[in-house]
Amino acid sequence: MGFGQAISYNLNNITNFSGRASRPEFWWWVLAIWVLNLIVSLVTGGVRGGSGFLWFIGWIISIILTLATIAVGCRRLHDTGKSGWLQLLWLIPCVGFIILIIFWVQPGTAGDNQYGSAPAA
Repeated sequence: MGFGQAISYNLNNITNFSGRASRPEFWWWVLAIWVLNLIVSLVTGGVRGGSGFLWFIGWIISIILTLATIAVGCRRLHDTGKSGWLQLLWLIPCVGFIILIIFWVQPGTAGDNQYGSAPAA
């Protein structure tokens, strides 16, 4: 799955927490989110505060993208045979993030698993 396909698929599946996501799908999405957050931050004033309306629009966009990121992270964990609830490891300072990265970079299980059939690629 390429960059454009990953973005399109994940935007169409913002609230889809079932199924599986391939490594390329997940990491292309992460790259897109970083770039988009940078752009939104620059346009809306980001840390400097900016105007109230632009800040509000940026805040809404961030909430939507966060939901989509949690969904694709859940599907990525499903691809490795793990529960999406493991994303709660984010709540453990420092260590949780490292553990999740280790889970996300692992190859997916070959063939079908309890979360569905293998993603296209």
